[in-house]
Amino acid sequence: MQLPRVFFGMIAILSCLAYGSDMANGQSAALKKAAKQSAEYYQQGQFSEALPFASEAVRLAEKELGADHPATATLITNLAALKVQQGNYAEAEPLFRRALAISERAFGSEHPSVAAVLFRLAWLYNAQSNFAEAEPLLQRSLAIFEKAFGSEHPSVAESLNGLAVLYQAQGNYAEAEPLYRRSLEIRESTLGPMHPNVATTLNNLGALHQIQGNYAEAGPLLQRSLEIREQALGPEHPDVANSLNNLGSFHQIQGNYAEAEPLYQRSLVIREKALGPEHPDVAESLNNLADLYYDRGSCAAAKPLFGRSLSILENTLGPEHPRVAKSLGNLAKLYNAEGDHAEAEPLYRRSLELLDKALGPDHHDVATALHNLAGLYEAQEKYAEAEPLFRRALAIDELTFGQEHPEVAITLDRYAILLRATGQPDKAAEMEARAQAIRAKYE
Repeated sequence: MQLPRVFFGMIAILSCLAYGSDMANGQSAALKKAAKQSAEYYQQGQFSEALPFASEAVRLAEKELGADHPATATLITNLAALKVQQGNYAEAEPLFRRALAISERAFGSEHPSVAAVLFRLAWLYNAQSNFAEAEPLLQRSLAIFEKAFGSEHPSVAESLNGLAVLYQAQGNYAEAEPLYRRSLEIRESTLGPMHPNVATTLNNLGALHQIQGNYAEAGPLLQRSLEIREQALGPEHPDVANSLNNLGSFHQIQGNYAEAEPLYQRSLVIREKALGPEHPDVAESLNNLADLYYDRGSCAAAKPLFGRSLSILENTLGPEHPRVAKSLGNLAKLYNAEGDHAEAEPLYRRSLELLDKALGPDHHDVATALHNLAGLYEAQEKYAEAEPLFRRALAIDELTFGQEHPEVAITLDRYAILLRATGQPDKAAEMEARAQAIRAKYE
């Protein structure tokens, strides 16, 4: 089951024209061209094509404007954002850190330009589930924007939205919701009720309610987000496709497959037309449509879509990207359902290996991959191979979410099944009781 997407915000390519006349007056046509080409490819989702232009723009800016020029910092930030999109987090972090240092020297530590870099660095850490690093950066970004612009500014709303996304990823739903609501109020009052940024917060708030099973709350929010985007951006805009995708997920999770399918299909058509057939978002639509067919038991219909989705992601993001790893896991899931364990196992193993490398050993997505591989072994009664995987998944979930989160309860239940199968009823009963106590807190 595919979860709805939430949007962190403020991750588009930044403009250099805001930082004085050096870039604006075209002191270097080559520099302007490289920056422009990088931005265009970025917006199209063609990150591999964008990367050499972004690197060249940084090189030219260092040569022509100086290594400590604010425009150079902006281009470094854009290069770092591309690295994040490609899953190259290890190279992105020092770039963001360097851009931050330049901006702080140029403007002081309380300038909005500094807050913008802080926000993007937090985006990187959030993508890695490094919440302890991300949260103070978001808090500092929010404080700078509030001091510079007042508490009702759109940039404040953007930071609130990002902080809410962070809390949602941690499972802190009670903390996320009021931040989404405050972000929504600011955006509606400053931008108007039909602005696309309002639709973004509505989408995120709807996704939050969906994850908690509050479908009566989620549906109208997701629907309103779609309506705003259609009216403000037109029915063929990629953001409309994002809303259609999330509404499809909303119906799919409730078993309303007949309603979900045309939404996924329309999302796919829009993305293919607007972004081209090889865009990562096209791969997402293919994956979600395949997942729907999988849920309906139509493995034959799902398999070519999963396969095409994987091929697109490998070609556009590279074979080491976390999204490739998840796509491998989906294809493995299908083979597992068909009873083809020999095909499923190497895909699950490769998925786990990539996630471990890209996101680190304690990321929640690694725990999910461990669950999948453990489940495969469990189905084959290879309990000795499965148990350490469940044990490690439980440790990651507890580290990520805390001891009493619903995700921990799910892992405890699955681990308990294995323990019973291996003649360890006392340990199993202990885990089942703990899982039941966790669920009781959320009922």
